Amino acid sequence: MTFKKHIPNSITCLNLISGSIAIVYALQHNYTVAAWLILLAAGFDFLDGFAARMLHANSPIGKELDSLADVISFGLAPGMMVFASLSTALETLQLPTQWAWFAFLMPAFSALRLAKFNLDDRQTSSFLGLPTPANALFWAFGLAYSITFLSNPVAMLLLIGLALILTSTLLVSEIPMFSLKFKSYDWKRNQTAYIFMGGCLLLLIAMGIHAVSICLMWYVILSILTGTRSKKND
Repeated sequence: MTFKKHIPNSITCLNLISGSIAIVYALQHNYTVAAWLILLAAGFDFLDGFAARMLHANSPIGKELDSLADVISFGLAPGMMVFASLSTALETLQLPTQWAWFAFLMPAFSALRLAKFNLDDRQTSSFLGLPTPANALFWAFGLAYSITFLSNPVAMLLLIGLALILTSTLLVSEIPMFSLKFKSYDWKRNQTAYIFMGGCLLLLIAMGIHAVSICLMWYVILSILTGTRSKKND
């Protein structure tokens, strides 16, 4: 095996390491650094696939390693951010902190989603259910830049609880979600992706970094709308 065969797997390991360090910062309640480390992991997650295709270095071990890394970076890491947030709110309300274990629904459902993806040959050019990186970035940047505005711990508990149930359900749902992997750059084939990126650009210009979680909501809404429209046209 030549050296280039090891490059994609090395990048995947950087994904896993970034997610592992994010867990450390999450437990220290440093959500901002944890969020950016999860974003870095997502960057490595994109690059390992790109490198594998470019170097013709796809392998069964690479596919398995990628899923294992994703469970850490996009399941456990954001789950630990939720755990730390819930623990703080529960302590403030003098409630049992064991309720914060509810946060571990996220890594459990993320692992289920990844296992389904590995066995589902329908998800080669698009997705069924919310991709784990999208879910992780929603939570990471939501906790780092948005939920801190909620000074009321009761409201925080309710919001996190409802959102956790919703996103866990979306992870294992059969809802079609479009992919941002471009095989060509023409408008007709990538219309949905271009509309999504245009909307994200406007949101980021208007709201800055606070718009990241909203962009992920926009992704889900646009996926549902385009999926519904496609079914009507069939």
